[in-house]
Amino acid sequence: MQKKFQSRPVIGVTLDSEEAGGYADFPWYALRQNYLKSLAELGAVPLALPHHAELADEYLSMCDGIVVTGGAFDVPPELFNEQQTSDQVRLKPARTEFEKAIVKGAMQRNMPLLGICGGQQLLAVLTGGTLHQHIPDALPDALPDALEHSTTVDTENAGGKKRARHPVEIVEGSLLSRCVDRDHYEVNSSHHQAVKSVGPGCIVNAYAPDGVIEGIECEEYDFCLGVQWHPEYQQHQQDTQLLKAFVAASSRYQQSMRTAGKAMTEAMNDAISRPGNEQA
Repeated sequence: MQKKFQSRPVIGVTLDSEEAGGYADFPWYALRQNYLKSLAELGAVPLALPHHAELADEYLSMCDGIVVTGGAFDVPPELFNEQQTSDQVRLKPARTEFEKAIVKGAMQRNMPLLGICGGQQLLAVLTGGTLHQHIPDALPDALPDALEHSTTVDTENAGGKKRARHPVEIVEGSLLSRCVDRDHYEVNSSHHQAVKSVGPGCIVNAYAPDGVIEGIECEEYDFCLGVQWHPEYQQHQQDTQLLKAFVAASSRYQQSMRTAGKAMTEAMNDAISRPGNEQA
């Protein structure tokens, strides 16, 4: 029986991690179900990726797109040439090393990449940008236009409280603006860090009213985009539109890789069939 080609794009989704305690007395991975459920509902095959940086190439060979998720962690300040200045910074070195390898590998392949919350921050840093280590230090609450960007210090657990929300303005002409049908809408907000500056080749595609950068994208790639909010909740149709655009880009990548593989196979078969190249 001929093997059926996979028709749905496979999207690798990074995991958060926790040390022993709580769920298990050994270290364990964590991920909200809606990261995976939202992608599956939109026609993708989500694949959770454990933290093995040495396996990044193997993971990427199985994937057509990558989502770098948020979580209760921060990007090490040393990655953007700063000393740690806030006691709110929470580091997870193994996760960061793995996600560095996955992001760099995806970008080298021009594989669609979506960074969500902390995933956006890592994308910004790896492309030459910098971060605010703690938003209240950069935009003190006393300022009249300062917004609440996180309900709690633990940005993955609102502790029963209503999550923070605020509007965003989408930059006209950006990839993000082509993915969604409005130039402003309200988003959820669960982050205590934010992008301070972007590196060469990246642009800001969304702002909060208090000036905090809410989205970035890399212009020389088919789909390389980050947002500070969590579209996987699909609280507005624009969140679904963004995820649909990402899944569609992953499908295009899958088809281009399949076409390239077919062309390579045909070229190899043609070379073998030429006179003098026949095998005995």
